[in-house]
Amino acid sequence: MILSNTSEYALRILSFMAKDPSRMYSAKYLIESLHISDKYLRRILTDLSKKGFIKSIQGRDGGYVFDKSPAQISFADVIDAVEGIEKYTGCVLGFKQCSDENPCVLHATWIQVREKFLSTVNQARLSDLNFENIYKY
Repeated sequence: MILSNTSEYALRILSFMAKDPSRMYSAKYLIESLHISDKYLRRILTDLSKKGFIKSIQGRDGGYVFDKSPAQISFADVIDAVEGIEKYTGCVLGFKQCSDENPCVLHATWIQVREKFLSTVNQARLSDLNFENIYKY
């Protein structure tokens, strides 16, 4: 399963910051390190701030810091905050009328994949990430 760019970038931003959760990160540093466009990154940072994952410190030496412990932030929380987790709970083919009573051809298969996906993103926390062999951004 492939996440939307917004969810992917939000998770990249927070996982990058989780390497050193007590540090303050400037938007400029995040833009340069993660290679995300300025406007897009700032919009995601605003969304993450509004949802209480990080907070913005204003001023010349300002930036972004965690407002919540990485141990309290699940991948599902982040996905839900930036695009809504329900995108991943509906019909894989996009049929509005697909249900247990009126299943599409992929319904039974998708239920298994969806349940595994939702279980994984609900259990995975930013604090669970292994930074020893992390991809160098």
